[in-house]
Amino acid sequence: MSDAAIRVRWQQLSERRRTALIPYLTAGYPTRDASLSALRMVADCGADFVEVGIPFTDPLADGPVIQRSSHVALQQGMSVKGVLELVREAALEIPVIAFGYLNPVLAYGLPRFLEEAAAAGVAGLLITDLPRGEDAELERQVRESDLALIPLVAPTTTDERLPRVLEAAEGFVYVISRLGVTGAVTSLDGGVESAVGRVRRATRLPVAVGFGIASGEQAATAARYADGVVVGSALVRRLDDGVDAARDLMNELRGALKVGAAVAQAVRDEAD
Repeated sequence: MSDAAIRVRWQQLSERRRTALIPYLTAGYPTRDASLSALRMVADCGADFVEVGIPFTDPLADGPVIQRSSHVALQQGMSVKGVLELVREAALEIPVIAFGYLNPVLAYGLPRFLEEAAAAGVAGLLITDLPRGEDAELERQVRESDLALIPLVAPTTTDERLPRVLEAAEGFVYVISRLGVTGAVTSLDGGVESAVGRVRRATRLPVAVGFGIASGEQAATAARYADGVVVGSALVRRLDDGVDAARDLMNELRGALKVGAAVAQAVRDEAD
């Protein structure tokens, strides 16, 4: 599955007027077998994409839930190669986004990673600690591969810098809903909708919102202005109680996104 699969999926979602549900799962957590079951479960529950986290020893952008899951996965022997083998075995029919930090990818070897990831079924790559323009050669190599290089846009990204961040962006744009690390919050920052609007004016790519979304209510709110919603920490935490507990959250989110998207469409229809 290549980055073309991402474009096709977004086109399908647009035609169906459906908000993308994008769960995040740490590869190898809580065990490899449970991780494999969870990957297949989210696809069965209506995920449109899935972000697969590459465990790292120093995940500075992540909160305690994702940090702990990464630590547990590493203790059990999960590696970059193991992540790719897990994705290959899962054989999902939805696009997979590899999500992680630059160091493990470089240590594995970027050309090797890009080739093997594409062969395993990865369609996109999201690196949290690779600011746009920081490493032009690395960005070039990813863009020339079969993987889409997906940009992150922070709340602090200025209007002046935004066009550079989005230059040659692929797949979709991931808007971080708040400053700080990943982790569930009780409510979404009021500036998220404004940030999504700024990104929309600067690109034609779909826009997804993540960091902090933990409930159906929050997902429905985000669905009123975003094309996709990313849920990570809340889902990983549910896995502590088993795959069925995580399934319950997925079903809640899928239903809530349907409601949120319907409200957004009604508003647009009324405006027209």
